[in-house]
Amino acid sequence: MATLTINITDTQLKCMEYISPTALEWVQTAMDGRAIIAQEEIIAKLVAHCNANEISIATGVDAQITQAYSLGVVDTITNVQSSMAIV
Repeated sequence: MATLTINITDTQLKCMEYISPTALEWVQTAMDGRAIIAQEEIIAKLVAHCNANEISIATGVDAQITQAYSLGVVDTITNVQSSMAIV
């Protein structure tokens, strides 16, 4: 499991405390939701790729996300942006 650290100003913290019991809770909820969307997109791409190429799909979400990366079905946004800058 990864640990992420963010920095916000005192004013930003006050603003976040206005909308959520803790800023961390809000960030965690937002990140969890966006990760689920990305997970669904990645798995859909993997299933389409594996079906088109008659490749067995890994069992379980973690294994499927790993398989999508190892097969080159998806890549990190950093790598995608870097490759676009070269072109």
